[in-house]
Amino acid sequence: MSSSDIFTGEIIGTAVLILLGGGVCAAVTLKSSKARNAGWLAITFGWGFAVLTGAYISAPLSGAHLNPAVTLGLAIEGGTEWSDVPVYLAGQLLGAMIGATLVWLAYYGQFQAHLTDPEIVGKPADSADKPVEGPHNGAANAGPVLGIFSTGPEIRNAIQNLTTEIIGTAVLVLAILTQGLNGDGKGLGVIGVLITSLVVVGLGLSLGGPTGYAINPFRDLGPRIVHSLLPLPNKGGSDWAYAWVPVVGPLAGAALAGGLYNLAFA
Repeated sequence: MSSSDIFTGEIIGTAVLILLGGGVCAAVTLKSSKARNAGWLAITFGWGFAVLTGAYISAPLSGAHLNPAVTLGLAIEGGTEWSDVPVYLAGQLLGAMIGATLVWLAYYGQFQAHLTDPEIVGKPADSADKPVEGPHNGAANAGPVLGIFSTGPEIRNAIQNLTTEIIGTAVLVLAILTQGLNGDGKGLGVIGVLITSLVVVGLGLSLGGPTGYAINPFRDLGPRIVHSLLPLPNKGGSDWAYAWVPVVGPLAGAALAGGLYNLAFA
């Protein structure tokens, strides 16, 4: 596949991934959404379907990595050329930012209503309007808004949070590598896409509680950048102090999975 195909496929696929995944977080969180308070099951299955849709659309073009951790794992395993890695990463970051922007556009009215509601703005950080994915620094209502764009821990402990992301991402990447469909450079295939989506659902249900399960550096970083740039009233900070965890953790987990695959399965 050409560099242009890879770049285009990763932009489109990652944008769809973040649009649908971030969209379910917005639907569950924002006050004027019909799906508000739908709960963790809605979030986990929503992200699983987001992976399924984004990967299915982009697989013919780029192989549907949609995640720097997947790209790194495949490069270590040998299924992706190292020279293609920067192209994958550029497409993924741009796509993630586009997807997050589309979520804002789709829920523009809900964002405005949520962030200008005196009852929400005036609530303390530990109130009933607690963020879905854990407390964040900034205004009292920054958590729910930032949680639509990026992840955050329920208990802020860098070592534990990092470990959780490493474990979750290692499982995801190992599940992808062991499908045996990556050596020909044609992506995961339809069955592989479904398997990967179900793994993401399983990870959300089992390991999502501590950190909100980024398991994808750009799923967190791209939307976090967009959050910092968007003209949202009373949005609070973007919690850059935590931002390194969902980047470093998944990359370390991917490297661990790639090395384990080469030792045990290659």
